[in-house]
Parts: sequence; structure tokens; C-alpha cells
Amino acid sequence: MLDILDASAVRRWVELSAEALGRTRREIDALNVFPVPDADTGTNLHLTVLAAAEGVAGLPPDAPLPQVWRALSRGALMGARGNSGVIVSQILRSLAEILGAGSRSDGLLLEEALAYATELARAAVAHPVEGTMLTVLRAASEAAGGATVAEVARSAARGARRALRETTGQLDVLAERGVVDAGGAGLCVLLDALAAVVTEEFPERYEIPARDESKNAVIVRPQEKDYGYEVIYLLETEDERIPELRAALDGLGDSLVVVGGDGLWNVHVHVDDAGAAIEAGLAAGRAYRIRVTHLGTAPAPRPPHTGRGVVAVTAADGLAALFEEAGASVVRRPPGGLPQLAVLVEAILLAGDEVAVLPNEPEVLGLAEAAATRARDSGVKIAVIPTRASVQGLAALAVHDPLRHFDEDVIAMAGTARATRFGALQIAAEEAMTSVGICQPGDVLGLLEGDVVMIGSEPGGVARELLGRMLSGGGELVTVVTGAGEPPGLVAEVAEELRVRRPDVELTVYDGGQVLYPVLFGVE
Repeated sequence: MLDILDASAVRRWVELSAEALGRTRREIDALNVFPVPDADTGTNLHLTVLAAAEGVAGLPPDAPLPQVWRALSRGALMGARGNSGVIVSQILRSLAEILGAGSRSDGLLLEEALAYATELARAAVAHPVEGTMLTVLRAASEAAGGATVAEVARSAARGARRALRETTGQLDVLAERGVVDAGGAGLCVLLDALAAVVTEEFPERYEIPARDESKNAVIVRPQEKDYGYEVIYLLETEDERIPELRAALDGLGDSLVVVGGDGLWNVHVHVDDAGAAIEAGLAAGRAYRIRVTHLGTAPAPRPPHTGRGVVAVTAADGLAALFEEAGASVVRRPPGGLPQLAVLVEAILLAGDEVAVLPNEPEVLGLAEAAATRARDSGVKIAVIPTRASVQGLAALAVHDPLRHFDEDVIAMAGTARATRFGALQIAAEEAMTSVGICQPGDVLGLLEGDVVMIGSEPGGVARELLGRMLSGGGELVTVVTGAGEPPGLVAEVAEELRVRRPDVELTVYDGGQVLYPVLFGVE
């Protein structure tokens, strides 16, 4: 038995936990009836802990305990999936804060960490419900006791198992189906794995209580209403902005869980308006890794006609005209905002029964995938081309051929988009920290693939240097899309630079009319 938790023990625990959840994933999925009966709790927990294990696996073998806990915690936060996975990521973060403070942890510190995890996990959930993994975690913390890590871990695991059996009687939907809480079952696997590592007594199997077959299988949900979409994203923002975000999201839906800290947060919510949930994140900070999952089962209406189509999303008049001229149907979004999900679904259905979707912004990608999932219910064949900029969308549309097989067309469009490097100029509106230093209002920012890579005072100089970087990896075609704030003479300056230094490169200029970026660049 182990008296302390050191870096080696923590590594073994997260590896064993990922393995154990992989073995029990389907059994836990079968228990999943709350908050949404979508049979994915085991899968989400497995993927979340697997991300934590992968974070630790990237460390050197002799990495100290604080570094191991930080990697584990960050991996879980970045890879958290679903309501249960987001909560577990908060539990792991809480343990990391307490147990990762020194070089080793004893039993008393593990008790303290479990109590702290109980407090923070419950605070992360907007409306905690008894009979869930929060109840199981609290019981584990209350049962934990002993002088050594092994004694504390074993008593906590036993307390969790007792509480898990009682969840059936604490939540109507669980009693109706005759199951224990799926998230609580997954948490028990994590605690059993911890007890196994520190006691060196490894079970042949991890017990997952089966459904009581005598119970009625009809699911009665305790929610006031069913929401159509699960929205998850990572958010970089100041911690003090989180209460306002919680309030905004709480007014949009339920199953709200916001976890994290120190500027990085994982947001989970069930809503009807996925776009509004994403926009709330964008208003609070930088939202990315956006995932939107359709929770409903009602089929979408059949498409009115057959044929091949392309749907492109943009906010700018000039870009909309370019996409339409190239044969795409355009869905307009407000500048800095997102299109309505229902509008995007309708546009896909109207485009035909084989449709390629060009989101053209990272923030729109998750919404486009959700719309595609919704529209597929009616039999439409859809591919979302992951274009992250309008110049990638234009490049993809240029190779679109409705006469070839749909899959071949999608491969060609996606390949062209992926091979198109994109950049932009932007004028700083306020003082801010960037990846290359602090910018001041009025500074010219050079962005490459969405990240600031240079700061300057003169648009022409920044544009020339940015294009030089973009062409350093090769390229035959440069596309320039001018916006509403295009600096006078910039296009002529760029054209002269290319004529002198890269006469082999073809230059194409479009008037896009975009507001945020005075100039967009694409290199193919």
C-alpha cells in the first residue's frame, strides 16, 4: 500500500482510469437518462479522462508532481466532453490545486482535496440536482477518512458506491427507468481506480449496476422543457467576466456548467438557440473548439428538390456577391455575430440533396456542423468543409464541380481550402496583449491563420512582411479581398511588391466589403 501520492502514482491513476472507463463505457452509456437520454455519458467520461491521460503522457518520465497534476488538469479541461465530462474536469482541477502543491500528498491532504472538489464542482453547476454525480462526490468526501492515502481512497470509493445505489430513489427519472445515475457510476470507476493504485489491489472488473428490468422503460424528464442543442466551447477570458456569462447562458437554457479558471474556461449548456449561446461566449472573450450537438429526434422537413448545392456563410455584402456569382447560396450573419441555426438548416435543405457547406469562420464551424446534423435527418447528404476564412471558401468554391461524384467534389474542395494559407490586416481598437506583445490603439496588426504575428504602424509595411511570410512556403496565386477600411493605395503597393519580388505569382483582387478586416489575403 502507498502512504503518499507521488507523481508516479498519479500517472498510474489517470492511465488506469482511462483504461477502466474504456472497458465500462458501454455499460455506463446504457444508464444515461438524465439530463438527456442520449446514451453517451460513459463515452464522454472516457474521452475526457483519455484527454487527461494524453496530457500527462507528453511529459518527461521524471516530471515533478505539480507538473503532472497541471498537465492532467489542463488535458481534462481542454478535452472535456458532455455535461459529465465537464464536471469531472472541474473535479480533477480541484484535486490538482490541492494535491499538486508539493512533491507528495498524504491522506489528510487527499481528504481536503475531495472536500474542495465537492465544493467547486457543485458551484460550477448552475442548478445542482440530487441523485447525480455531485451527490456521489459529496458522499465520497464525507466518507473519506484515515491516516494514509490508501485508507482515504478506499473509504471514499466505498462511500461513493453506497451513494450510487441510492441515486435511483433520489431522482424520479432514475426511479422510472430503474437505473443509477450514469455520471455517478463513472465517478465510482475513477475512485475505484484510485483505490486500486494506492492499495495495489486491482479488481478484475469495475461494477456498473445494471438497469432493473422490472421498471417501466418510459422516460419522464424532470425538466420543464426539452432543449434542442448541446453547446460546448473553450473560452479564454478574464475570470471576473464569468458571472455575467453564467447569467446570460442561464437565461437561454439549462444543464449549465462552467468550469476552469486562470483565464481558461470550459462552457457547457443545453439551449434552443445555439447561436445565442455561442455569441454570449464571443461577447465574453475568445471562444473556440465550439461543438454543437443536436439533442432532438424530430425529423427535419424533406428538401423541396434534388441536386448539388453549396451554402456559404458571410457577413459582408461584397463577399456575399462573390459567393453567389460563383454559384453558392449565401446565408448572411450579422458582423461579429452568428447566423440563426434554423436559417442555416433551411438554406441547406433548399440547396438540394447533396450539399457542401462553407462556414468561413472558426466560430461558425460548430453551428454549421449542428445544422448539417439536423438536415441529415431528412436524408440530405451534407459535407461541412472546415473553411476558417472567406478566402478559403472562395478557393474551395473555385474547384467545385457539380458533375463529378459528391465525395470526390468534397475531397477536392476540402483539399484546396486546406492548402490555402490565409492572413489579414486589422487595426487595433484598444490596448491589448497579443501573442507578439502589447498593441496600442491604431496599431496595424498582421494576422496569420487567425493569430497575431506582427504589430506595426504602417499598413503597407505590415502587408508586405505578412505576404512574404505567407509566400515563404510556396504559392502561385495571391488573393486580396479589400474591406470597408482598406488603406488608400495598399493594393497598388502590394501589386508592385509582387511584380518586383515574385513575378511568377498571379494576383487577384476582390472587393469584399468586410468590416472587421480592412484587407484579407489568401495564398494558394
